[in-house]
Amino acid sequence: MVITMTRIYSFLFLFFLLSAPKAYSFTKVSPKAYSYSLADVDYSKADSTKVVKLLREASRLKSSTNWMTYFGKQFCGVPYVAKTLERNKTERLIVNLRQLDCTTFVETTLALTLCAKNGKTSFADYCHYLRLVRYRQGRVSYPSRLHYFTQWIDDNSSLGFVKEVTSASKPFTALQTLNIDFMTTHVNLYPMLKGNKPAIAEVRAGEKALNGRKFRYIPKRSIDNSSLLRRTIHDGDILVMLTSKKGLDTSHIGIAVWHKDGLHLLNASQLRHKVVVESKLFRDYMLSQKSQTGIRVVRVM
Repeated sequence: MVITMTRIYSFLFLFFLLSAPKAYSFTKVSPKAYSYSLADVDYSKADSTKVVKLLREASRLKSSTNWMTYFGKQFCGVPYVAKTLERNKTERLIVNLRQLDCTTFVETTLALTLCAKNGKTSFADYCHYLRLVRYRQGRVSYPSRLHYFTQWIDDNSSLGFVKEVTSASKPFTALQTLNIDFMTTHVNLYPMLKGNKPAIAEVRAGEKALNGRKFRYIPKRSIDNSSLLRRTIHDGDILVMLTSKKGLDTSHIGIAVWHKDGLHLLNASQLRHKVVVESKLFRDYMLSQKSQTGIRVVRVM
């Protein structure tokens, strides 16, 4: 029997399809595998100028500076604006220091922190770190953006940027079990998902990969001014607020700032319409938010 080249190619194509990884199997790829240049970045002159100014000023400070609180406080007063990453038809790396939400505030602060810790002062360096912080293994695409903060913790931990602080003992006395599906059950809220079946499938696969995972956390009523909590949470830690809202893992994030009276939150506040250090104690802030159940704690390395 004669086997034609066409049949051989068909066989090879079928073999490739059957042996290819499933959509939900995210292969870890070195960030260096994805090339990205400033020409691919969406930013204004004001953004790049501010980044360089902040990094040059930081280069004159002591290396022992708490960079997360230092840089975070530089943004106090910046307006809170949601969905600043949703303005393009296709995903691009967006740099916007003029308008921040809770996630872009923390990402911006962390990217600046990574630059300062590594002696980097250029805008290109900042964009490099921001890309790695925001996207799975630095690959800029909408499904690769780390939409759920548990994904964000996983990826940034794998890069050595952060680690989660946790324990089987106090104050981590509660357990969160993930059941995630909010994005794919509310596609109408996400313009880049509407009508985009491949993107929806990839996001859904990411949700399924999270489901069933368990995390110990600090219940909000255990947030106090005790020596235990001061040893557990440090200035500059990322405070991850968990929610009872169906389909989500978290609802808000910010940066820990200790004052004499207790723990406070540095955050891009939707309630206050800007970046602020909350004047009320973090415990009181959490108790006023009925749907927030407690916190996970993430430390910059």
